[in-house]
Parts: sequence; structure tokens; C-alpha cells
Amino acid sequence: MKKEKYVCIHGHFYQPPRENAWLESVERQDSAAPFHDWNDRINFECYAPNTAARLLDNDKQIINIVNNYARISFNFGPTLLSWMEKADPATYQAILQADKESRSIMGGRGSAMAQAYGHLILPLANRRDKETQVIWGIRDFESRFGRKPEGMWLAETAADTETLEVLAENGIVFTVLAPRQGKAIRKIGAETWENIPADSIDPRRAYLCKLPSGKSINLFFYHGGIAQDVAFKGILNDGINFAKSISSAFENIETPQLIHVATDGESYGHHHRSGEMALAACLDHLDKHTDIQVVNYSVYLSKYPPEWEAQIHENSSWSCVHGVERWRSNCGCNSGGRSDWNQNWRAPLRETLNWLRDELIPIYETKAAGFLKDVWDARNGYVEVILNRGNESVLQKFLHTYTSRTLDEAEKTQLLRLLELQRQAMQMFTSCGWFFDEISGLETDQILQYANRAIHYAEQVAGVKLHDEFLRRLETIPSNYYENGATSYRKNVIPAMVDLSRVGMHYAASSLFEEYPEKLEIFNYQMESEVFHRHEGGNQRIAFGRTKVRSKVTLSEKPFSFAVLYLGQQNIIGHISVDMNKTAFEEMGNKLVPAFDKTDLGDVVGVMQDYFGSERFTYWHLFNDEKRKILGRISERSLNATETVFREIYNDNYQLMTGIQLSNIPVPETYLTAVKFILNHDLTEMFSNGNLINIRSLKRLIDEFKKWGVKLTNKSSLRLTMSERVYHEIQVILQEKEKSLDRLLLLNQAMESLKEIELELNTWKGQNLYFSSSRQMKRMQFSVHWWTEWTRLGKHLGVKAVEA
Repeated sequence: MKKEKYVCIHGHFYQPPRENAWLESVERQDSAAPFHDWNDRINFECYAPNTAARLLDNDKQIINIVNNYARISFNFGPTLLSWMEKADPATYQAILQADKESRSIMGGRGSAMAQAYGHLILPLANRRDKETQVIWGIRDFESRFGRKPEGMWLAETAADTETLEVLAENGIVFTVLAPRQGKAIRKIGAETWENIPADSIDPRRAYLCKLPSGKSINLFFYHGGIAQDVAFKGILNDGINFAKSISSAFENIETPQLIHVATDGESYGHHHRSGEMALAACLDHLDKHTDIQVVNYSVYLSKYPPEWEAQIHENSSWSCVHGVERWRSNCGCNSGGRSDWNQNWRAPLRETLNWLRDELIPIYETKAAGFLKDVWDARNGYVEVILNRGNESVLQKFLHTYTSRTLDEAEKTQLLRLLELQRQAMQMFTSCGWFFDEISGLETDQILQYANRAIHYAEQVAGVKLHDEFLRRLETIPSNYYENGATSYRKNVIPAMVDLSRVGMHYAASSLFEEYPEKLEIFNYQMESEVFHRHEGGNQRIAFGRTKVRSKVTLSEKPFSFAVLYLGQQNIIGHISVDMNKTAFEEMGNKLVPAFDKTDLGDVVGVMQDYFGSERFTYWHLFNDEKRKILGRISERSLNATETVFREIYNDNYQLMTGIQLSNIPVPETYLTAVKFILNHDLTEMFSNGNLINIRSLKRLIDEFKKWGVKLTNKSSLRLTMSERVYHEIQVILQEKEKSLDRLLLLNQAMESLKEIELELNTWKGQNLYFSSSRQMKRMQFSVHWWTEWTRLGKHLGVKAVEA
């Protein structure tokens, strides 16, 4: 009799939310350089490569590129997919397509699972929050994948009976848990439960969990040993060994067996470099060299419904051996970075946010009752508005469905603020805020931003001031780094606050440099000018106007007048007013322009102060990303001057430096600094300027690096620039086809030359394009010379050129 052996590999793909709670946008994170932020970096290293994972032959040449997501079980955090949808739509679409592909190869059962929306530890949430998080997760999934989810991933696999009840009530068929979460098992129909030791539940079958309500849900307990090997023991160094490890877990029995593992999806490419290739090789080996079938949970469940029941340990999870204590106490679980630190801050932080949540509930219930038929039903339905920001028809449908009467514009804004208050009140419980070691960490700062935003909404909608008490409570929370939690909050969280006036300041400063400033979108705000004037004189500029700023989240609006003067470098003086009438504004403009044209900047400043008063803003009031953007524009001229100076040193002293070197005398460091700057500048410029690559110049630069013994600077950024250029060159070659022979020759020569510098390119985008294009080509359509060079390029990229 044929043995029924099945494998399922699940990837939990998730990143902590990083959006500024006020701007709804991720600001630059320097630690992720050369990428804008950690979402951007991990997407490049993991999420995108898994849509196009390489399979290699014995010569390390790419022989196939596959979408791993189509063969594994996976879930993505809704907030991560929301970011990806805008930041990398190609990868986002490839993930959605993978679920469709999995349905076609797995009997109509897709591999994607939903996730409870905001990564809260649901056993620690109240019942209403559990329900909303599950409902939002389901609707987010349906809106993206176009089908109802069968399975739902729980944050940190944290579970209790009430959480499972909520899943079952909302039509979820199964979830995945850690082996230590199984408490007792019995054959369906048996009376006696068998208590099982920790981590000893048999993971090779599905289990039925009967719930007190009479409903039930199916449970899969993953194979803990193999999951640990993936996460911590280097099994992803070799995909074949990964496959063999899975194969060896089967027993020689006739009953159907499912070996399944659940891991952080980031293991496949971010935590372990080339982990996506190991995963692809593992799946390929299982397909071609074993009698094991690769499936997803839905497929296995449809074939083999549970024959056993299971009970779970209440309040248990996969990343805390103490249950869910990692998110509410100093249980000893931490990231291991500082042995002298403790996590005594966790419990009082949980208590503080529980207090805040409970203070916000009656505000929401009382105020929203004047607008809504059922305030909690409306909160559940609000996810449709979140998923369709700016879609007026969706908002109107929401209002028609849930409001008890027609609302005017001010009431709509008030209602949206109330609903946002509740969204922020749930987001402040995101699990990452407790996971790490210190209350002043980035992840905890993030959830405290959400708390701060909720407190602000409470004051807006009800005049209830909770901030002082919130600060008092934070002052009692210990910190390993600061005096207390409030010190960190004041330093790291409060400065992130934004109101419409600050947005107006930012717009005013940006208007000095933007090409079309009359209509701008600044993060989640829209700006539209009624009047706008800008004048330039040498390095100085002045801009003034009357503008309306509108929040895309709450639809609140604020008109303001502004004037801003740019004096050169980073020196900006600006004023805004929400009270200035049109007549006064016109009078001011009539005085400002003549004063500016006379280059009497003191008079300009005086006019601004006469109409706006003494309170003003400067460069330092701007948002961080826009500070960088404006600084980049401002500093470009200075950097060009710096380049001129270094190039003069390099050119004027070249023979002298050569003579010094030939005399075996160390070249002065000042000269070498100029050499390093110029060589690195010219190499970067060569690959970023869009001109044809000059091979003679490239070889000369490489020889100069060798001659002077200077190193490449900012390798990560240079690697990214060069890799993107290779991708661009392949795009042009494919567009021009036979006419691109000269360009193809140059690219091959450049790839050959680049082997001489210590810089390994990451050309996966170019490899994807080359691979997919080669499979559609017919050799006879091209000259022998072109096809020879095309094949040669494939060797440089590590891809076999195979004609259609």
C-alpha cells in the first residue's frame, strides 16, 4: 500500500508597523541604509526574491526561477501588504498571483492564510477588540485575495479559548499553533483525555478543537524541531539538506502523515541570505526525488479530516515558554542583547495602556452614539474605509450603512475622528511593543505614538484631557536606559506629533522648491492653494500664499496664509496664520515683493512680522524626510564646489603623487582623501548618469583604485546603483533587440571589468528579466554575434540562456 506522505511549509511574513502615527507614512530609517527604511530593505532581501527564487545546476547557473509563495502556505500582515501595495506593486501583485496559482495546482485551495489585523496578542485583548481584529483581518484578506480565508494566523500564535471562539464564529476553519500549546488529546469519540508533556504532541495530523459554544475549529501543531533548525541552526545553508531533514521526520507507518513547519517568513532571505533559494531547492527536491506531496493546510484538511481532538494550554504562544508573559511581565524572555537589563517595564506599560483603552471606551460609546446605529458594529465595518482611503463612494456607503441620520461635513469629521480614536487604541497594543528589551526601543516608541494619537483624538472629540495622567503613569515605569518611561516618551514620541498647522509650515517651506506647489500631497494631507506667489533673486527666494490643508483620514480642513523667506543654505524664516483675512494678505503681498526686489531682506522680515507677529518657524520645524529632501537640494551646490576642489587637488598633484609613490614614500593622506573621493564619485556617476558605459574610462578607474590602494566607499549604495544599472541596460537591450549589439558588448565588457573590484553585485532583478526573456526568444531571430554576446551576458549573470 502506498504511504501517504505530505509536507507543508508555512511562512509568517510580518514587519512591525513603522508609519508615523500622524503622517501614516514610514519616515527614513538610517539603520536600513542604503534603503529608505527597514520595510524597503527586507522587501528587497526577502519578500521580492521569494516571488522569483532561483534554482541552480551543479555549475551554480540559474536553470529555473520560481514563485515560492505558490508552493508554500503563507500569511502576510495586513499593514505590511498595505505598505507593499504602494511601495512595490510588482511584488505585491506577484504574491496575490501566487495564491491564484496555488489554487490551480492544489485543487482550488489557495495557500494564503489571513492574519488577525494588527498583530495584537489576542488573549490579552478584550472580547470586542478580538472580534474587530479578526473581522478586519478577514476583510483585508478578502479585498486583496478575492476569496474567503479558510485559515487565520494569530500573532505569535498566541491563543486562548475565547480567541478560538471568535475565529470559529467568523468562519475560520483552522489555525496553526506551536507544539507546546497542545495540552491534551483523545481520539474523536473517546471519553478520556490524555495529557501530554510539553512539546510532545504528534504534529503529523490535524486536530479538532471543540469549543464551549458548540462550535469547533481545526488545529495544526507544527514540527518544532525542524522549525528551530530553520530559524536558528543554519539548515537554510543547503536546500537539499532542508528537504532531507523534512523527509527523515516521517515514520514507517501506513496512516497519512503531514510534516509541517511554521517559521518567520523573513528567514527566507533576510535572516538567512539566499534562504529563498534554499526554500526553492527544498521544494524542488521534494517534488522530483521523493514520494512526498507538497500541499497546504487546506488541501490536507480536505483529504484527511481530524480523527483526534485536542485541548490547548490557555494563554500560550510560540515565542514565550511562559505563555503570553512576554507581553505583560518580566518573564525572562528577551532578545538576549543585554544581560544586565530587565523587563520590569512590561507589566506597568500593559496596565497603563489598558487604563487608557478603558478611558477611551465611554468617550467613543457616548459621542458615537449620536451618529451611529450600533457603535461597535460600525467599528467592525470601518475597515472598508481604511482599505479605501480617499474613495468617496466607499465612505458614503459606510455612512449610509451605519449612521442613524444624515451628517453634515463637521459631523463626518467628528465621526471619523472617533473611529480613528478606536483604531489607534487597538494599534497601541501591537505585540512588538513588548517583545524586545527596553521601553525606549523603536517598537515601543511606535505603540506609544498610537497612544498619543488616541489621546489627542479624545481631547478633540470630547474635550477630555488624558495626557497628564498618561505621563504620570509613564513616570512610574522603569527604563534600563532613561530615568523612566516618561523621559523616553518626551524625547522620542512627543516630537513626532503633527497637527494641521505643522503640515502648513511644512508646505510653506516646500513651496520654495517644488516645481508645482499649488497642489501637493504631503503624506496623508492634501494641499490646495487659492493664491500662490514665488519670487527669486540670486540664492534668495520668497514664497507666500493662501492655502487649504485637508486630512485624507478625517477630512478635517484648515485654511491658512503663509510667507516664507529662503536666505540660502538651510536658513529659512517662515510664518503662518489661520486668522489673516484676504485684504490683509493682499496688503502684505504688495509690500513683500517690492522689499524683496530691492534686496532689503531686513525689510522683508519686518513686513512678515508686521502681519504675522513674532512667532515663526524654521528649517527645524519640518518633517524629517522633507528636511533631508530640502537639505539635499540646498547642499547640491556646496557638494559640487567640494568636488571641484578635490578634482583640482587630484589633477594638479597627480604627477607629484606618482613620483612620491615611485620613491616608496607614503603619499600624504590629504592627497589620498582627494583620490578616494574622485574615484568613488566618478565610478558612481558612470553607473547612474544614464549615458553609455565608457569601457575605457571604467578600466582606467579600476586601475586607479589598484594603483593608489584606496577602497570603495559606501559599498551598499554603490552595489545597489550598479545592480539597478545592469537591470536598466538589459531592459534597453531587449527593447532594441538586434540593434542593441553595441550596448550588449559594452555591458559584457563592463561586467567582466567589475570582477576586478571587491564588490559582489545583487543582480536578481536583471536575472529575472534575462531568464524570462530568454524563454521567449528564438535563436534564429538573432545574428550569431548577438546571440553569442547574449549567452555571454547570461554567464555573467549566472543564468543559462535557453531559447524557447
